[in-house]
Amino acid sequence: AVSSRYSATRTVTKKNPLFAATAKRKLSSRVMSTVPEATLQRDESAVRHSSEEPGMKPWPKPVVISNGDYRAEAFLEKHIGGPLYANQATLPRLPIPTIDETLKRFLPTALPLAKSEQEKKNLIDAVKAFPDQADELQARLQERKDVGMKDSSWLQLWWNTGGYLQVRDPVVVNVSYFFQFSDDATLPTYRHYSPGVMRGASILFAAAEFRKMICDGALPCETIGKRDPKTPLCSTAFKYMFNACRVPRREQDIVKIYDPSNHTHCIVARKGHFFAVDFVDKVTCNPLPMAVLEARLQECIDEADRLGVNSLTLGILTSSDRDSWADARAELLRIGGKQMETDLEQLESGALLLCLDDETPQSKRQCAELLWHGGLSSGYNRWFDKSCQVIVSNNGKAGILGEHSMMDGMPMVSFGNHITSTKYEHAQERSTGDAINSSTGVSRIFKNVALGSNGSNVPAMVVKAQKDHAKLVEDHDLQVQSYHGYGSTFIKKSKFSPDAFVQMAIQLAGYRLFGEQVGTYEATQVRPFLHGRTETTRSVTEDSAAFVKKMGLHPKFDEHIASERKEKLELLRAAVHAHVTYISNASQAMGVDRHFLGLSMEVQDGEDAPLIYSDPVFVRSKRWRLSTSHLTHPNFVNWGFGEVVPDGIGVGYSINPEACFFNITALNETQ
Repeated sequence: AVSSRYSATRTVTKKNPLFAATAKRKLSSRVMSTVPEATLQRDESAVRHSSEEPGMKPWPKPVVISNGDYRAEAFLEKHIGGPLYANQATLPRLPIPTIDETLKRFLPTALPLAKSEQEKKNLIDAVKAFPDQADELQARLQERKDVGMKDSSWLQLWWNTGGYLQVRDPVVVNVSYFFQFSDDATLPTYRHYSPGVMRGASILFAAAEFRKMICDGALPCETIGKRDPKTPLCSTAFKYMFNACRVPRREQDIVKIYDPSNHTHCIVARKGHFFAVDFVDKVTCNPLPMAVLEARLQECIDEADRLGVNSLTLGILTSSDRDSWADARAELLRIGGKQMETDLEQLESGALLLCLDDETPQSKRQCAELLWHGGLSSGYNRWFDKSCQVIVSNNGKAGILGEHSMMDGMPMVSFGNHITSTKYEHAQERSTGDAINSSTGVSRIFKNVALGSNGSNVPAMVVKAQKDHAKLVEDHDLQVQSYHGYGSTFIKKSKFSPDAFVQMAIQLAGYRLFGEQVGTYEATQVRPFLHGRTETTRSVTEDSAAFVKKMGLHPKFDEHIASERKEKLELLRAAVHAHVTYISNASQAMGVDRHFLGLSMEVQDGEDAPLIYSDPVFVRSKRWRLSTSHLTHPNFVNWGFGEVVPDGIGVGYSINPEACFFNITALNETQ
């Protein structure tokens, strides 16, 4: 038996169950590549502040409601302008491969997963029949690209809705991802405040700087490439980072983004209490002085500690499945009336959520569990719908939890980079302005709402959400593994791609764990295209199959035999080359999974889908029992996400110069 969250409701659309295999949390996934050192250098002049600087340009609308179509919010990019959005109008559109190209790339990734010669034959027959069966679907998809979605990506609306906003699973574990930051060695030991307050204040300071650069468009557009001219990346996702919140609705959620010029507060959570805290100047939108931020965070802690753990922990409701949370939110509004509506808007419009957890984690595993889902002790101290939650413990451990629906991981990496590059001492150096009365900028949310009155279902809903969250946490295991034998330096010296090399190590580990190769997903970003998100890189190939079979289900200890060692190295080199070739194609939107998905979405009611979609090997090849993603950043010590299928494993990994790190998640039943 597996957790009930993997019931039939996990299929997000009746029309196209292919989404159940492709468009989950991992469908979008988190980034995936090493962050170039060049991107870590920021001109300090860009973040100097002046009390006379102008503030942000007001939006045409105070709040924008997104239903998952990037086009509907594109007017904000033109309104904001600046370097961040300068390339949006000239970005190329997401291409559509030919059917022959897709089939040529697909077959070598699926044949190794056939369990018999008959399955191989049936798959090959289905592939041969596919061009005729899909010809009309290809024409429809091309028309969608050229006509219906000509000013966007042909995929993004399907992706954002079917892969996220319509998914009814809880966002915690299933959707959200986390980054753990390295410790800040500049935190002083002699200050009046705790490490948590000082770290939280410096992060808010950095967040205010980064927020202003995004909201006025001053942040340089991200680019990739080692040579000039570099390739610009789509910036559309940055709009959903600050002053944004997912909001539950039955069947399909929405995302609200608020005019940042009207909302100069962030949200601070402590012991299940939520506070609105002004953290930027209302005129210039620059960060308030560090002394003010520290005092205000301490005020939140003092008030929450005086009150004790909130007896009605509303934050835990956001950990529920989306329909239950939608019902609970409706009940909150029914019982709480206008005051509850005001309070929810104040929380949802906050720039970001800073969770000051009353915890002192030490190990990477303890930190990862706290960041991923809050555990049994701090899961209520979250609002999981917020686009960005920064989590800081009493001892100064810190990280980010990102909600994934409209924004993939790389924009959040840029934010995390600015946070970790802004040490406490840097924030103190850049802190300007006179100290002001800190007590005037803090207010507790929900304090004037009575929710336990007769006829209220809120207490019962909170209890159920607590039980469901506890089960979700207890059903999962998380391990952090560190390998210090070598890292990217040695791998490159050996003339291998570090990412492809580690992917083959994961393939071998999976082969020995499961007794066979299984469908494996590595996320690859396609942001060089307008409104592009990700494509799948398939790690299973005929070359990787030959390599893992030669290595065996158990170590053979025959590497001292020259001929054996030579053959294994040759097979490894071929497998790595095949992976590099595939990921190169995927980065140009020339993978196979998004194309297959798009074609399947064009099957109309009453029409038969091509036979390949029901082929068992095709289905097996898209069932991601190994869901992987790569992110290496010098200031991130760990990062991770959840598994995709109940008998699968999630592997987030980093390849440092002298070591490799793996964050591994799975249901306990998988062990």
